[in-house]
Amino acid sequence: MVRRLVLLLTLWLALAACTDDPAATEGPATTAANPTTQAPSDRPLATLPDDTSLEPNAIVDRIVDGDTLVAIVGGQRERVRLLGIDTPESVAENRPDQCYGKEASDYLSALLPEGAEITLILDEEARDQYDRLLAYIVRSSDDLFVNLDLIEQGYAGVLIYDPNDHYESLFRAAERDAIDAGTGLWGVCGGPDVPLE
Repeated sequence: MVRRLVLLLTLWLALAACTDDPAATEGPATTAANPTTQAPSDRPLATLPDDTSLEPNAIVDRIVDGDTLVAIVGGQRERVRLLGIDTPESVAENRPDQCYGKEASDYLSALLPEGAEITLILDEEARDQYDRLLAYIVRSSDDLFVNLDLIEQGYAGVLIYDPNDHYESLFRAAERDAIDAGTGLWGVCGGPDVPLE
């Protein structure tokens, strides 16, 4: 299934690269920032369950918040929403900042600094109503499954929109473990979607 999703994304990228859009020739930023927050080295990395090694197909341009980033995909800048998760708000103009929102955003910035190579994996629906690309993200340097790591470390809760539910059971199990352990936002805020006071 993962290989099929990667193949679909590769085909989609090839089509996108054939566009006459002048923005498509814009190159990615190549300077990588040093992460300020790193995952503890004594724990195993969150990886895809089938341990598939994937070729990078995008480069991180910038982090928007804990569950959204901008990536260079096929020579174009794409706003990418991480599938299956939801982090507290930290930059929404029409909603107040939420407990652990800045921490989630900072953590994702540390995991995926500017210039980092990543693999975007699609599920059934490739875009949402805001035209964001919907993807599972694997960090190419070590095959870290970023969506799962954010749940395990307590920076995100599970949010599934059918039909994009390929890793739902894996994500829900990780969320239960984080809740039980009081990890991250579960220990500090009591749960997601809690406004800052």
